[in-house]
Amino acid sequence: MNLRRDHVAGGAFVVAGALVLAVSGAYPFGTMASPGAGMMPILVAGLVMAFGIAILLRAGESPPLSAIDWGDAKHALTVVVVAAVAVGAYAEVGFLATIPCMLFVLTFVAERRSLLWSAGFSIGVSALAYALFIIVLKTPLPRGPFGF
Repeated sequence: MNLRRDHVAGGAFVVAGALVLAVSGAYPFGTMASPGAGMMPILVAGLVMAFGIAILLRAGESPPLSAIDWGDAKHALTVVVVAAVAVGAYAEVGFLATIPCMLFVLTFVAERRSLLWSAGFSIGVSALAYALFIIVLKTPLPRGPFGF
């Protein structure tokens, strides 16, 4: 069998969904009338796994894995590292410090946008997301050691 791109991608989605299912089992599922904290992760993980299986079933139509052009690997690695650092810092540093910094680094360093554009984008998107969660959804976000 010739390993294809969609074999790897579909398998990764199935494994990721299974990992989320394994971790989210500690939360109560609840009922449809009163959903628990574990309902959404389980539903999303189930959908991720179902779509991963669909990708696996159609994998024969994708290009071979060996045909991947790795020329953009440095860019992809930059995005993964920045996102991983942001995930690690999010709970300790808070939303308003982590998210604008992550967006700025991604747009200025990884995407090579101008300094002004990157700063405006980072602050604007973070402010909109903050307003959505705090004002509209009334959902608390992690606060950093400085209270924001």
